[in-house]
Amino acid sequence: MKYFLFDHTGSLNRGCEAIVRGTKNIISRNDKNPLFHLASYSPETDAALRIETSAIKPRALSGVEKIFAAIDLKINHSEYFSLKTAYSDVIQRAGDCDICLSVGGDTYCYGDNAPSRAIAKALHKNGKKTVLWGASIGKEDLSAEKIETLKMFDGIFVRESLTYALLEKIIPREKLFQFADPAFCMEREDLPLPQGFEQDNTLGFNLSPLVVKKNPELIDACVDFLKGIIQNTTLQIALVPHVTTPDSDDTTVLDEIYNRLNDSARVVKIPGNLNAMQYKGYIARCRFFIGARTHATIAAYSNGVPTIVLGYSVKSRGIAKDLFSEEKFVLDINTVSGTQALNSEFSKLLEQESDLRKTLRKVIPMTVKSAMDAGEQLMKI
Repeated sequence: MKYFLFDHTGSLNRGCEAIVRGTKNIISRNDKNPLFHLASYSPETDAALRIETSAIKPRALSGVEKIFAAIDLKINHSEYFSLKTAYSDVIQRAGDCDICLSVGGDTYCYGDNAPSRAIAKALHKNGKKTVLWGASIGKEDLSAEKIETLKMFDGIFVRESLTYALLEKIIPREKLFQFADPAFCMEREDLPLPQGFEQDNTLGFNLSPLVVKKNPELIDACVDFLKGIIQNTTLQIALVPHVTTPDSDDTTVLDEIYNRLNDSARVVKIPGNLNAMQYKGYIARCRFFIGARTHATIAAYSNGVPTIVLGYSVKSRGIAKDLFSEEKFVLDINTVSGTQALNSEFSKLLEQESDLRKTLRKVIPMTVKSAMDAGEQLMKI
């Protein structure tokens, strides 16, 4: 079969890259000769995925099309005609595909998502099987328009139980499924460790502009916390970016932290030009990990690394809940105004290190199996 993967932001977001790589592995286990087409907002970043790729890019409407779009807006209060026409090239590329997967993960979390909804609706109207894949959605994200689109999908595969509990109230049970995030099925690639990175004695640390924007006090708290790590432990520190898109580049905040720590012997910067498998390889060799990017923390969980999530979303809380049966070591970024919360959480992480490793050794194989089992359900659709 041929699979049309759309709503992909681009591989400078290593979480999106990890979902695509994991999805390929999942499908390939259940379909011995799969073909893929990836519709991407940044196809120039996706060459390493080795998938047939095209751009998600709107075209200009003709004069006649603008008239029909204006009529649709006036009579139906809808932008559907305008959007499906603008993205008609994207929709046409799915013509020879058997099933269409919205692989954005967070696509229905942020904003109105009108273009994504219009593309999904047009694919559905064209008779294509459509699936929302590896998704998380919070109650605050829902709108009447989004609910209408969600009900249209032939299958909704959510990656954690909090989203499932929300959607089971509005989506028929026969269309709603819970499986672990596809990124759990992505391989790791181990590059040589840089000077200053001591395997199993390094604290991996990730921070994003997104969480700093939500809580500007966070960066000062993190700098002071990491200074305490340098002063009071033997741990090295590795600053690990995971998203380097122009509008949300982790290296900007991590560079500021590095410059303010001013201790090159104890702190190492991991480059911003690696792929998701390579970042997973570095994170796997940390003793502990603290991260704001969900898929950076998935890379840590996957390799049994005790982890603190600087969480703000349903996906962070839901994934932790499913691994540990409670929302464990997810630190609400809105509660961090100094080092107290970070110090307290890290002290607990140290105390529970052995138990956490045992728990992860037990649950990660089951989590990977859950993610892989999604492929079997997909084949039924």
